[in-house]
Amino acid sequence: MSKVILVVSDALRYDVAMTNMGFLGHLVETRQATMYKIIGELPSMSRPMYETIHTGVASSEHGIVANSIVRRSKMSNVFQSVTSSGKVTAAASYYWFSELYNRAPFDWIEDKEVDDENLPIQHGRFYKLDEYPDAELFTTAALLGRRFSPDYLLIHPSGMDYHGETYGSDSSEYRNQAIRQDAMLAPLLMEWKENGYTILITGDHGINQDGGHGGTTPEQREVPLFMIQPDGQGKGNTNEIVSHMQIAPTVLKVLDIPIPSSMKMAPL
Repeated sequence: MSKVILVVSDALRYDVAMTNMGFLGHLVETRQATMYKIIGELPSMSRPMYETIHTGVASSEHGIVANSIVRRSKMSNVFQSVTSSGKVTAAASYYWFSELYNRAPFDWIEDKEVDDENLPIQHGRFYKLDEYPDAELFTTAALLGRRFSPDYLLIHPSGMDYHGETYGSDSSEYRNQAIRQDAMLAPLLMEWKENGYTILITGDHGINQDGGHGGTTPEQREVPLFMIQPDGQGKGNTNEIVSHMQIAPTVLKVLDIPIPSSMKMAPL
């Protein structure tokens, strides 16, 4: 039975992924993966795009139009659809995902680690510091995968966002963080493929040379979407432009779960 891992690398720009993520580039070059470009939805901010990615609708429809809006999602979303179908969900992510899909506001003690089949994110490990190390996050995610074999696992590292906002997108610190993420992901990707996962890797938004995002420029909007199938078959770099709003229906299609009518864009 198909399972899905979605890696949302916060502030991973398309051009930086293309030029600095060597193992992912190898998979694309050898047609073991498929690559698309996403021109991100607006605003190019984190919490609105977390919700757009998981509901398949624009910010003006789901209502999470700024990072300052703290409430649970009111739309049909991936976590809700997966648990309603009797499948298992997990996430290793920033605490805003807990606020969107489990409980809001976030309780630092009660909500940091959850294992509750009645929650949309049934197995959650959440962090609150922007500088939380990606190495720790990926290790936590890998443990969730081995321990619970979730049908849908969200992994959300913030290293790109932290280094981009701190040093700017033209910095060695930002570019080198992409290299480090690629190296951390490489062995995990091989393990997850062997365990039958379809893996999607994308960004919520980009970032500009001043360390900012939220606007409409290509630097702030363009992010990659890598898709890796467990059978190792891909299309390489398609040079196609797709939408953040196609991710949620794609995840549900792979999981063979009915796609809610609110998700109007076609799955990939």
